Amino acid sequence: MSRTFSPDALLERLPSVRGRLEPMRELAPLTWLRVGGPAEVLFSPADIEDLAAFLSATPEDIPVLALGVGSNVIVRDGGIRGVVVRLGRGFNAITVAADQRVIAGAAALDARVALSAASAGVDGMAFLRGIPGTIGGALRMNAGAYGRYMADILVEAHALRRDGSSVVLSNAEMGFGYRHSAPRDLFYTGAVLQGSSGEPEAVLAQMEALMERRAQAQPVKDRTAGSTFRNPAGFSSTGKADDDMALKAWKLIDEAGCRGLARGGAVMNEKHPNFLTNAGGASAAELEALGEEVIARVRVHSGHELTWEIERIGEALAQRSEDT
Repeated sequence: MSRTFSPDALLERLPSVRGRLEPMRELAPLTWLRVGGPAEVLFSPADIEDLAAFLSATPEDIPVLALGVGSNVIVRDGGIRGVVVRLGRGFNAITVAADQRVIAGAAALDARVALSAASAGVDGMAFLRGIPGTIGGALRMNAGAYGRYMADILVEAHALRRDGSSVVLSNAEMGFGYRHSAPRDLFYTGAVLQGSSGEPEAVLAQMEALMERRAQAQPVKDRTAGSTFRNPAGFSSTGKADDDMALKAWKLIDEAGCRGLARGGAVMNEKHPNFLTNAGGASAAELEALGEEVIARVRVHSGHELTWEIERIGEALAQRSEDT
């Protein structure tokens, strides 16, 4: 049986920090789906040096997990054991440098990076405007939309290893794939992105057109975590302009009769059936169970095996006893 959460005992084993350590911090308010249990300890580092010192001094047997703004995750109802690291103000700076390069902290919102680049006359990053999340998350999953991905603009990624040492990875070293990057054990702190020269007005207009297109096709006002399942063909949920006939997850879900399918407060969105939605009072267990039901129905109907795009983290409530 899993041990119960022991935040006081855990805090005694953690080093002193300049940031903030919060025991039994509820994570639901920090995620887009508003579900999930607490972090045994939530760490908000003051800056890169604070995070590096923490990682280097934290015993290796203590789990440490990075969490962004929770835009593409389901935190399970039992919460997350160990330490959850959530980057804040010390990691969200955005600087437009020479030669149309943008330097962004890992906690910088993708949308803010897109707007900053456009305002400075940097083209090629408008697609980030429609990606809910941070640069750190975009690095981890090679986030993309409308045929462009992080792999198309990344010069280098900056990160810390679990032992606190720093590492800089080139685009090639990231091992980018569809909704994937190769390094899985790093704590990203920032990135250098490459754009091209453009006129601010034209780039902003392009961005607004993409946002209008997104609003027409996706449930942007509902409580979702973005696309739930990857497309079997390996394309983004909107597809590239010349790949309109590519196999899409939403089509498989729709054809299997899952549009509007519900379990408790969880529902596959009526507007876009590849958006798992908390329609009100859903638990993480209900959301995950509904997703698994959709996978099973699609398998029976078409023979295709859907793969989760939303990351599910933490423990189910039944996996641990109640804390004392």
